[in-house]
Amino acid sequence: MDVLTTQTLSGVQTSIEIAGTVAFALSGVMEAARKKLDAVGVCAVASVAAFGGGTLRDVLLDRRPLFWIEQSWYLWSVLILCLTAMTLMRAKHFKPTEKSMQWPDALGLGLFAASGTQIALGMQMPALISVLMGVITATFGGVLRDIVCNEIPVSFKDHRPYALCSVAGGVIYIVLAAVDAEPWFCMTVCALITVVFRVLAIWNDWTLPAWRND
Repeated sequence: MDVLTTQTLSGVQTSIEIAGTVAFALSGVMEAARKKLDAVGVCAVASVAAFGGGTLRDVLLDRRPLFWIEQSWYLWSVLILCLTAMTLMRAKHFKPTEKSMQWPDALGLGLFAASGTQIALGMQMPALISVLMGVITATFGGVLRDIVCNEIPVSFKDHRPYALCSVAGGVIYIVLAAVDAEPWFCMTVCALITVVFRVLAIWNDWTLPAWRND
């Protein structure tokens, strides 16, 4: 991989991780606001949502230091976002609902699916493990966010495709990588496919079969 390609990939990956962090942090702020938590609670829930998936990914792949420790400005960014969002939401008398939280959550899902898959592939992980790392990166922060807020995680109770959306994006990434597409292009398409799949599932109310006790 030449220097220009490496720099392009690094720039795209960093941009995607930043956007994903902001999206999930915002979903955490909205969920914490729904639960009427104080400022400390809002920041804690937003941080768990933003960093949970990437942290588990780094632990499983034995990447040290963790991404938010290596680049501590991520923490400052989330804290500033929390304070700004709380101020604006109160000033505009915005009432967060479960439905409104779905949109930043869907965006974060796609962005982190692309980032997690790319990082695993960059470490020469097999295709299946790379897709799994994308799913973990994309979903685990939301799972922790909901657990901390005493909710059954959306990815389990919603019945609309959630983790499967990131699986679809990851598989598309692997297919594109197999035909030697540029990594930055693979990441972009992966993120788009995941987000579009999730948005369509929400709009059209696609549901997966639930467990039934006949």
